[in-house]
Amino acid sequence: MPPFPYPAAHDVPLFLAPMAGVSESPFRRLCRQWGADVVVTEFLSAEGIRRDNPATVNKLKFGADERPIGVQIFGSDVQAMGEAAALVTDVFQPEFIDINFGCPVKKVVRRNGGSGCLKDLDLVQEIIRSVVRGTHLPVTCKIRSGWNEEMRDPVKIGLRCQDAGVKAIALHPRTRTQMYTGHAHWDEIAALTQALEIPVIGNGDIKTAEDAFRMRQETGCAGVMIARGSFGQPWIFTQARALLEGKPMPATPGVEERFRIALDHARMVQSYEHDPLGAALEFRKHLGWYVKGLPNSADLRRKLHQVNSFGEVEGIFSDYLAHGSVEAASP
Repeated sequence: MPPFPYPAAHDVPLFLAPMAGVSESPFRRLCRQWGADVVVTEFLSAEGIRRDNPATVNKLKFGADERPIGVQIFGSDVQAMGEAAALVTDVFQPEFIDINFGCPVKKVVRRNGGSGCLKDLDLVQEIIRSVVRGTHLPVTCKIRSGWNEEMRDPVKIGLRCQDAGVKAIALHPRTRTQMYTGHAHWDEIAALTQALEIPVIGNGDIKTAEDAFRMRQETGCAGVMIARGSFGQPWIFTQARALLEGKPMPATPGVEERFRIALDHARMVQSYEHDPLGAALEFRKHLGWYVKGLPNSADLRRKLHQVNSFGEVEGIFSDYLAHGSVEAASP
């Protein structure tokens, strides 16, 4: 199997996927603590980087405990992508630069960014070559299987990316028009792995540690990228690592431990963000994920989705431990 172009602690590394509004620095750090080998920033606009947009530049910041880390950039302006790669390399010095050819969101696609680029593979190659010229770091990319069913050909896309100079490629085997519906075609990850000389990272439909293990077994991919499966359960990385190494899977944390992890995450966010109210409001979604599936979780989520400060969270958790689960168990 070809080696990765950046350091990873294991032969089959586990990646935290780049996700807007989720894979921010505190969550990346938490997932690294729980066994993610490599993390990637939220996808960031090349134009925003080039114009030194404060909000964009703030999302570029990361700590030493997040390494190895890649910075993911998107855009369809060839020159802007190269300039953004050069700036990121000089100022932030991540382990690699990743290009987003996978995002299906309308506001990105309508500017031909993300998966919009997949309609024009010549443009994809021009962007990659511009980014490669702009940095001495390894350049990787994340793709979908195509723009739509008629243009679905991940092997063709992957070969064009490899030819243009990427050193590893992550595939989410859905088309852009599928968005997140239907199921991910893992057989396409296997086909891409067979066709390319560079490492292929599998992504899509990983909800549990068992899914991550199964993807590796079924596709032979060089690494596994976990996205929504990490929401509210960063321990998925520790569990998946155990399975990949043929060891017993650690138990899923109980309620008290789950609350402790959520509070650790909240404290990391609190110390990272400058706006306490905004940070608390933004963290509500994480709280909903942490308590998903618990007894009486609907009522618990309702309370958590109304918090305006992190202090309120601790009180709600304490009250639940004292009364909530007992009430849920009552007839």
